[in-house]
Amino acid sequence: MRYRTIGTGDRAIEVSLLCLGTMNYGTLVDPATSEAILDRFVEAGGTFLDTANNYAIWNGGHGRDSEDLIGGWLASRGVRDQVRIATKVGAGPRDPAAPFGPENFEGLGAAVIEAQAHESLRHLGTDRIDVLYGHVDDRDTPLAETVGALGKLQAEGSVGLTGISNVALWRLVEARAEAERQGVPPYAVVQQQHSYVYPRPTSRPWVSRDLLDYAASTGVPGRPALSVVGYGPLQAGALMRDDKGLYHDADHPGSVHRVRVLRDVAREIGATPAQVALSWMMGGEVPVVPVTGPSSVEQLDELLGAVHLDLPAEVRARLDAA
Repeated sequence: MRYRTIGTGDRAIEVSLLCLGTMNYGTLVDPATSEAILDRFVEAGGTFLDTANNYAIWNGGHGRDSEDLIGGWLASRGVRDQVRIATKVGAGPRDPAAPFGPENFEGLGAAVIEAQAHESLRHLGTDRIDVLYGHVDDRDTPLAETVGALGKLQAEGSVGLTGISNVALWRLVEARAEAERQGVPPYAVVQQQHSYVYPRPTSRPWVSRDLLDYAASTGVPGRPALSVVGYGPLQAGALMRDDKGLYHDADHPGSVHRVRVLRDVAREIGATPAQVALSWMMGGEVPVVPVTGPSSVEQLDELLGAVHLDLPAEVRARLDAA
């Protein structure tokens, strides 16, 4: 495994280059298989786990199935000190009896953040969340309230680093400025959708060139480091399989062309398209941590092969130019 540092100063932590996304663990992926994947990930040196307080209510779960699965696994394996756990709040159902969706998200008010973070601690069976994200930006709550609530959790020691997901760049920048005004640690991580393919112009936040440029400007005195994490890197298998369709606004001719180039490159260098796509993300000028959610140990082993796949400069240039 290879590792990188996220965060700044005494809050900085080391995480594996690959982050294991556990969204479907305990629901679509049965508990025994989920635990086998987690075991293999740790055996391979993986340390970074990603979950949320609403995973995966849309799969017939209660919304904390993934956290519960991880909590039980941690208790049975005794590996809490070997892993870094990221979870999210803000997109759980405000009204459990109402249909699940954005109009029913709990939001990022101070009371929600405090209550839901402590509930996540209970379900995970731990006294510390290494990274706590706001799951979806909440424009109905003042940034000062959200930032202050997250800073309070850091001050009490129950949260290490904070972050935000599914957010416009200007809101991310303003939130970090608000943290400076309040004297609390700013967001250290941002998680957006990201893949070798790209979206149509859309309001859905993806990793953008401007975001990567902003992240590259951090990590210097007066500008605490910001790391970028990308979810959906393999487009639910569409980069590898013709029977899977590109989604979230990536279904356009430009992306279809890039998939062909990706597969051609993979064949020529003796790798799989998934490995090339992940290596492209991890080895960029501004590295992005991919969140991958394999549903079997065999799939995980394939993805682990990306960690030590270093793309030659001419191959990366070809991929970038497609």
